[in-house]
Amino acid sequence: MENYQEAIEWIHSRLKIGIKPGLSRMEWLMEKLGHPERRLRAVHIGGTNGKGSTVAYMRAVLQEAGYETGTFTSPYIEQFNERISINGRPISDEEITQLVKIVKPLAEELEATELGGPSEFEVITAMAIYYFAHVHPVDVVLFEVGLGGRLDSTNVIHPLLSIITTIGMDHMQYLGETLEEIAHEKAGIIKNGVAVISGVKQPQARAVILEKAKQVQASAYQAGEHFEGIWQQSLPAGESFDFTSVFSNMKDLRTGLNGLHQIENASVALMGLHYLRKFFAFLIEESHIRAGLQAAYWPGRMEQISDHPVVLLDGAHNEEGMRALVQSLQARYGNYRITALFAGLTDKPLDQMISLLNEAADSVLLTSFDFPRAAGREDLLPFLEKHQWVEQWPQWLDDIAAAEHRDEVFVITGSLYFISEVRKYAAAQS
Repeated sequence: MENYQEAIEWIHSRLKIGIKPGLSRMEWLMEKLGHPERRLRAVHIGGTNGKGSTVAYMRAVLQEAGYETGTFTSPYIEQFNERISINGRPISDEEITQLVKIVKPLAEELEATELGGPSEFEVITAMAIYYFAHVHPVDVVLFEVGLGGRLDSTNVIHPLLSIITTIGMDHMQYLGETLEEIAHEKAGIIKNGVAVISGVKQPQARAVILEKAKQVQASAYQAGEHFEGIWQQSLPAGESFDFTSVFSNMKDLRTGLNGLHQIENASVALMGLHYLRKFFAFLIEESHIRAGLQAAYWPGRMEQISDHPVVLLDGAHNEEGMRALVQSLQARYGNYRITALFAGLTDKPLDQMISLLNEAADSVLLTSFDFPRAAGREDLLPFLEKHQWVEQWPQWLDDIAAAEHRDEVFVITGSLYFISEVRKYAAAQS
């Protein structure tokens, strides 16, 4: 393993193994690495939607308070390295290469056992845990769950606090067919005696979360009961809201991210920060909270990449994400003509997502992109009676940038992998 390119190619070669739920391989790797997971001061963040935004808010506030903050997130939007970051800065190519040199021999050794070789995500998770434990220890690490919770690779950590943002019908082939079954998997990150913050809305899913917390004697703080964010208005950039909780009340807070659903994400993050302040002596002042929430940035979440015309990118990659996007478009751009370009993956509920998008957009266009699971023209054929097909989305993007569009908003949405491709292209053109 001589260079970064070889390291990345080896990591991605693990993709052929697929998704392998279970903790046995991670526990084997942690044992071989000397249990680096025991050295971390971490917050574990799971949920169907809102994980990335919640991470962004918490990281920004912790940075304002002077804490060096690590993050482990997925998928990446701009470059692979951003999955392991410190204070929002991706780790270096050299550090990725060194981590692979440490993990690769162990992966090969593990492959020879009855457990079988680790998946790509297990490899990256092990790299992140080792990095924050031994290579560059930080004050706190925000660990985003990859898939589910109970059997997710990240669930080998023992955090200061667990957070479950939302629960929705996604990844059902792995997590279950009902909200209760999915909630059970998400609740698997709740540890003995470790408090959990929940932004879950549905009564049946909420009941599962609270029951699991009760079983393991973990304090539970539930949105709508112990804390609440109350939307006030949409701003040119971000949203304004009031926050009330069992710990404090704050008026006229402002988010750096657009969308009504960002009030929920910011409130969950804020409750987590208050918990860290009260029970783990984090020195977080009101000024840090106000500045951090407003400074928070997370690409591909109602992100405006052009002013003339207004072009928004939003990775609404499942039904719940699309519903949140639709509500925000109706609230912020109700007086505009909205044109949406959608590209999704074949394992997502495309019919429900496109139907929802029609509620907010005057025109919905469909396209595809270069990705193994991307829905192509054939997959979207049933929708082409009512919707136009865009063969070359880069050309479409060039065309709208060159024309005059008054009182019109263009929204590019669907898979986060698609949003990543669009961002790269737009950046190259600017």
